[in-house]
Order: sequence, then C-alpha cells, then structure tokens
Amino acid sequence: MNRMKKNPGDHRVVTIPGSKSITHRALIAGGLAAGKTVLRNDLRCEDTRHTAHILEAIGVKMERNGDHLVMEGIGENALNQPFEKALYLGNSGTSFRLLLPVLALVKGRFLMTGTPRMRERPMGPLVDALFKLGAEVLYVNNNGRPPIRIVSDGILGGAVALPGDASSQFLSALLLSGPYARKDVDITVKGDLVSKPYVDVTIDVMAAFGVRIKRQGYASFSVSAGQQYQPRDYTVQGDVSSASYFWAGAAITGRTVTTQNIHPQGRQGDIRLLEVLEAMGCVVNRDSDRVSVSGGPLTGVDVDMGAMPDMVPTLAAVALFAEGKTTIRNVGHLRFKESDRLNAVTVEWRKLGARVEEFEDSLVVHGGQRLSGAKVDPHDDHRLAMSLAVVGLKVPGVRIQNPACVNKSFPQFWDLWK
Repeated sequence: MNRMKKNPGDHRVVTIPGSKSITHRALIAGGLAAGKTVLRNDLRCEDTRHTAHILEAIGVKMERNGDHLVMEGIGENALNQPFEKALYLGNSGTSFRLLLPVLALVKGRFLMTGTPRMRERPMGPLVDALFKLGAEVLYVNNNGRPPIRIVSDGILGGAVALPGDASSQFLSALLLSGPYARKDVDITVKGDLVSKPYVDVTIDVMAAFGVRIKRQGYASFSVSAGQQYQPRDYTVQGDVSSASYFWAGAAITGRTVTTQNIHPQGRQGDIRLLEVLEAMGCVVNRDSDRVSVSGGPLTGVDVDMGAMPDMVPTLAAVALFAEGKTTIRNVGHLRFKESDRLNAVTVEWRKLGARVEEFEDSLVVHGGQRLSGAKVDPHDDHRLAMSLAVVGLKVPGVRIQNPACVNKSFPQFWDLWK
C-alpha cells in the first residue's frame, strides 16, 4: 500500500512505488528467461503495461498475484507470427525502443505504432543499427520515425556504432536483446553518451538475470552470444524520478519529506538531483532505503543535467523560488521526449509570470518573479504535470489541464500528493 501520512510538525512520509525504468527492463529480462520469474514491487502504469502487453503477444505468460507479478518466460521459444501483428505502444518511447530489437528476435511480422507524438519521435540510430546486425526493419513512411515494420527471423549480430548524443535507450535496447543474437554484438558509442545512468540500470538488471556485459566505460560494449537470461525472484526498487516531486515540494515549502523505498546507493541516475538540491540550500539525509529532504532559503545554480534529463522540469519548478537564476545545460535531447520539454516548460512557466529563457539545449529560469495562478497545459507530459503540481504548492490558482496524464508513469501521484 502506497500512502502518505502526517507526522508531528511539518514532516511528511511517503512510500514511493517501483521504478519505471527498472520495471521495463526486468519485464524484458524475465520475459526472455526460460521459466518462472517473480517481480515484486513492479510499477503498474500505462508505459509498463504497454511493455507487458507486447511481451504477452510473443508468448510470455503473466499473472498478477497480490503485489507481485508471476511471469513464465519464453527463452528462445517465442510464438511465431505467420501474419503481420499490429502492436500499439501509446506514447511509451521506452517501450518502443527497448522492444524493437526484442521483436526482431522473433520469427514473424510486426507493425509497431503509437500516438501522434510517438510518430514524431526519431528512431533512426536504432533502426540503422538493427539493419547492420541483420534484422529487416523498415519505416512505413520512410521518415526515420514510427510506424515501423519488422519482418524478422532473428538478429545475426556483429559490430555497430551508435551516436552518443541521441538517446541512451538505443544502446540499452541493443544490450537487452544482444544475448539472443546468433553472433556476438559489439557496440561502439560515437561521442559522449547522454543519460549514462540508464545504461548502468540496464546492465545491472541484465546481470541480476544472469547475463554479463563486457565494456570499456561508456565507449564500447560487447554482448557474447549464447548467454540466456535466468528466471529469478526480483524486487524493483522505488522510482527516484517519482520521489523527486516530493523532494521539490519540501524544497520550496521549507518542510521535511521522507521518501521510503528509495535507495541512495542504487544506479538510478536521478538520485543526483539530491546533490543539486543541496547546492541550492536544502538539507538532505540519506539512509539505506529512504531519503529525507528539508527545504530552506534557496539560491540558483548552474548545472549540467545531461545525465538526468527527466529531472529538468522538477528543477525548473524549484528554480522559480530560488534567489537568482538557475541555468540548466546540455539537455537538447529533451526536445524528443513526451513533449518538447524545453519549449513546453518555457511556455507554461511564462503563463504563471515566470521569466524563462529558452536556448537550443538549455534553459535559464530566473527566480523571485511575481507569480500568479493560471490554467496550464502539461502538453500530455506526465513530468510537466507533476512539476506544475510542485509550483501549485506556492502559487494559488494553478489549474492543470489533463491531470490524468500522470498515469503514464505514476498513477498514484494525485492520491499521494494530497
């Protein structure tokens, strides 16, 4: 049961549900393992349901048993698809990218599609890499974006290169499917890799299910063919990204919030937001399975957020109440998320009276402006909606359209927020 409870004084305690990033990866590893896997504290949201449904379409059996999921994985025995199967993935870019190579492992024909926004999201580097690895993957509209057609009889393997400045999910996708290619898969990253911690999460989950990766930092990776995921009992850690909104609430109100089921020593890169909040003036206490944040007078910061882009709207919300300006750098890849987050933050924050400067790959938020309530549009982006909820703690009259968009990653958000 996830719930928030009052404690004496200005202290709140909230238990955070499972990590979305880890749940996606554990579903895939468990689904490709031969035998029974039990996932505990897995996150149930729109995005992870898309991943689960696609795995079921290729033969993975799943049954909910209380607060955990029992899976019967398929190993190398996926259901063959003699006729093309259309698969709808909503606006879950993570599901689309991580599952594209998984479907390429299966003998069959698939058509992957999604929402209008999904059909704007670039897939070129991943599709190019799969083609070089021997998979037949085609764009329906020949524009480098979904819908995508797969006519496959497995992945041959070999060596490919990926651009580091696009999405780390392309790399994670190839790593997750790599053990079942016919030959070793060797991947070279060109340039500096964005969102590095998500690759660490991928490799950790793979290791937990018995698959090892050889790597040289973030420059090259090798997956040996012939490995197989092993079924296991696996517990998903709490979602650091989801916890961030409660930390932000503490930061701007001066209160203390403790988030339980958060492991500060884990691999989730968004945990580094705590360091940013400390630099702004918050007091942070870390324990083995929880984090407490106490707010206070805040000052602006200048920070590279390339490794934790999902935290940019959260930080942009806190920055409104910090003295001076906050500069958020190296986040050009945010333009290809559920919304163009750099532009969406700029537009919606300005409706409240904020002074925000938007650049190609950065934002500058000036704190201390006179803000007032307004109707704001989260652009069907869960992270914008939850960040605007943070702003609403201090600015009366913030009215968020389409609040249900948080179901994409955090269906319990509004109940816990109350």
